[in-house]
Amino acid sequence: MKVHLLLKKEEILPEKMAENSKVAVVLDVLLATTAIVSALYQGAKGVIPVKDHNEARELSKMYQKGGCILAGELHAKPITGFLYPSPLLLSGQVQGKTLILSTTNGTVALRNTEGAQKVYISSLLNNKETAKALLKHQQGSTIVIICSGNSGEVSLEDVYGAGHLITSLIELADVSLQLSDAARMAYYLYKGNQQMGRELLESSYVGHLFARHGLYSDLQYASTEDAAPVVAVLEDGKATIARDHMQKQT
Repeated sequence: MKVHLLLKKEEILPEKMAENSKVAVVLDVLLATTAIVSALYQGAKGVIPVKDHNEARELSKMYQKGGCILAGELHAKPITGFLYPSPLLLSGQVQGKTLILSTTNGTVALRNTEGAQKVYISSLLNNKETAKALLKHQQGSTIVIICSGNSGEVSLEDVYGAGHLITSLIELADVSLQLSDAARMAYYLYKGNQQMGRELLESSYVGHLFARHGLYSDLQYASTEDAAPVVAVLEDGKATIARDHMQKQT
């Protein structure tokens, strides 16, 4: 089983994602995939990642009043009429509703991976459950882990999150894993700092932005391993809990 790592969403080539039955995993630790996983764990019907706030507004017109929630940010700034995509802010509001989410990096990355055979959504909250699901794919599968990054730059917190996912794969695997150099780099980053998740997230560029706006609780939550143990998948443009995993939860 081959494990590759893309360090930012700009490295995604949609035509290559559709080749040879690739399995994609998208991480945006601060904050899109953490918010998606958390919302699903809190009982959201589903989460629809969109490319921008205009698409989000158009999509929301298809829902009855109160049937959906708009959340998003643009370059880390709030969008008028949208809730900020803070997992803790959304946690009490998403149950039984569809979340329409627009972010600068994570939701764009998710949309660009739709050609893959399967797309998983992961974070520190659920990496171990994602790893278990990935290892159920055929031994010859190619797993492409995608760090969303930040507007064309590599994000430290995403590489750390990818390292946690890769560590989980290694610890759980009973098949041989062939890691690319980028994947191995993320693995070593995590292994060397695995007791310092919150400190590492806080030290990142995006972490500094969060701290500046007083979002310390979200930083703490995003760094908490196994806090939302679900398998999140993107199918037909909507993120949901994987059907077989949903049965286990109920």
